[in-house]
Amino acid sequence: METTSPFAARTVGILVAIAIVSFGAVMALAGWAPELRNRDLAGDHPYSTSAIGYNGIVQFLDAQGYPVEISRLEHTLTQRDWGVMIVTVSPRGMGDTLQDITLQPTTLIVLPKWIGETDRLNKKRQRDTRFMEARGLNDLLVRLDIDGEIGRIDVPRLTDTPFGDMALKPDLKMQVIRSDSLVPIAWTDDGILLGKLDDRDIYVLADPDMLNTFGLAQRENARFAVQLIDWLRYDEAEPIIFDATLHGFVRSENLLQMMFDIPFVGATLAALAAAFLLGWAALVRFGPTARETRVIALGKQALVDNSAGLFTMARRETRLAPGYLTMMRRRVAREIAAPKTMTEAQLSALFDRLGTEEQSGKTFSQIERGLRTASASREELMTKARELYRWRRDILRRSTHERK
Repeated sequence: METTSPFAARTVGILVAIAIVSFGAVMALAGWAPELRNRDLAGDHPYSTSAIGYNGIVQFLDAQGYPVEISRLEHTLTQRDWGVMIVTVSPRGMGDTLQDITLQPTTLIVLPKWIGETDRLNKKRQRDTRFMEARGLNDLLVRLDIDGEIGRIDVPRLTDTPFGDMALKPDLKMQVIRSDSLVPIAWTDDGILLGKLDDRDIYVLADPDMLNTFGLAQRENARFAVQLIDWLRYDEAEPIIFDATLHGFVRSENLLQMMFDIPFVGATLAALAAAFLLGWAALVRFGPTARETRVIALGKQALVDNSAGLFTMARRETRLAPGYLTMMRRRVAREIAAPKTMTEAQLSALFDRLGTEEQSGKTFSQIERGLRTASASREELMTKARELYRWRRDILRRSTHERK
């Protein structure tokens, strides 16, 4: 009794397509779900566009053509060989983390000043901000091995900087550090705005209003920020890296994501293409069924292939050079009708007079010297054999043209 399939070919095709799309969607979400979530949340981190965030300086530097980036890899903080790292410190729970990290030069630490409350209706904005307690900042200085204290002073008319006296305008008060352990880079009579650790290229910016989005609204602050970045870098090509890992935006080393990232994406695409071809070959058979053939084929080509296989198995390929030279000498002598009484030396002299190999410019004697003994490797044998073959081909071609 004849049986038929309960599913039509079109139905099966639709089911297979749905399965493939569903599987691809699941894999994409598994690998890229953390990347798809919105990172522009209110706060003092490089992704935030709020008043106390630092995405404004990131966009500003990028618009000016600076090589700026936001790092989400933890090892960049401690294993970086190139680039200026900018670490924006959050007022909540970051002091212990910084204490356990050995920062690499050149690093700029931007201290916090404000504590903000996120707007419930718009997570990108701050509803209200207030000064962070100086006591918490002083504890942070201790964890950074800085002997000093935080001060908030009236905004001075001028601030001494490496770029000259500048009329900086932080909001409400200027936050400074009073310390004898920091080397002052930008300062006022009442404290240090920008200082450097005595023994390392680690810099500390006391007032974040010089870099945050709200502070950049003041032209003099923006000019100070750009000049500070230029002053910290050794070269125009040196990247400016804003760390986001300390704020929780750590990028996990996802194996699935790595498969579609450089340099592994080429191998992944090749594997997918091979899998597709295998599936297609299993679904549709190409051509008629292959017939069984003899285990040992007949004919001259089979004899040559088997002989070559024996040489390969015995690892005697590199010793074929002298035999190949003798065979080619006899063959060329027969093709040009040279007298059979000529010795090898006489034949070599005759062959040299016929001309050189066009590609390398070598005479027969020069090619012959390389084939008198066994070759060092299979590649060397092939190179020398090709030279002799091309010499014979060029000689015969020239001889044919001369006769014409």
